[in-house]
Amino acid sequence: MSSPRIRGIVLMILAVAVFAVMDLCLKLVSAQLLPLQVATLRAVSSLPFVLLGVAWAGRLHHLRMHRYGLHLARGALSVAMIATYSYAVGHMSLSGVYTVFMVAPLMVTAISVPVFGESVRIDAWIAIIVGLVGVVVVLGPDSGALNLAGSLAALASACCYTVNYVLARKLAPTESTDGLVFWVLALMALISGAAGYADWQPVPRGLWPAILVIGITGAVAQYCITRAFLLAPASVIAPFEYTALLWGGLIDWFVWRTRPTLPMLAGAALIVGSGIYVMLANAGTAPAERLAAECDPHP
Repeated sequence: MSSPRIRGIVLMILAVAVFAVMDLCLKLVSAQLLPLQVATLRAVSSLPFVLLGVAWAGRLHHLRMHRYGLHLARGALSVAMIATYSYAVGHMSLSGVYTVFMVAPLMVTAISVPVFGESVRIDAWIAIIVGLVGVVVVLGPDSGALNLAGSLAALASACCYTVNYVLARKLAPTESTDGLVFWVLALMALISGAAGYADWQPVPRGLWPAILVIGITGAVAQYCITRAFLLAPASVIAPFEYTALLWGGLIDWFVWRTRPTLPMLAGAALIVGSGIYVMLANAGTAPAERLAAECDPHP
């Protein structure tokens, strides 16, 4: 394996680990604030670091927006995605949220057929169905009412991600990577801030360090994942996104002393296995790596 591919894999693993730290802080914040307020703070906290990186590279002109309607739709979808995601992490374990959310790549593959006319092999369709069965296993009667609500929120977040991905692919020919990343955060901050203004609560002083960490880790992880997709093919590094389940499990154990349930482990095995199979089966027909970097399956 060539050196760039190894660096790409290392950067992907690092990005997933940094995202896990962000989600740990997001879980702490979500326990005390409403989802729309969390969405606003998530976007606002990352914007300065993203903007600083673009300015440092001398690419401020890349932020020009060309297709306003699609950008606005992406911003609204991102609000729904992070709001449901923050609800999920506030009501269930990180590993549980990751397990359900990992169905997003399967949904992306399925929706690419009717929307973009892409072809998917029969065995890949079977794998997609197996992955969806894994979600049903996670959402089964043994999940409990509270976990069920969190799991449904995580599933709704994955659905929002899938549609967001479709919009990003439509924007990709006319918009830059910097523009797609910046404007989705800026519009998410504006929309969620306006929608949640009436119920805005004072942010406890003790939460500000966690919010700062959310901003820094969100920007750092986005940079790492973008570099990873530029260094190596998506089919090589995308499977390492599933290391999120390992980080989520470790955080759950060391911070909250919780263990994954048997249905969650079984569902995770089905989702991860089918997801990796679909990635490998469609390696030759996957969309451009640039787009994958802009639409990594994580709020």
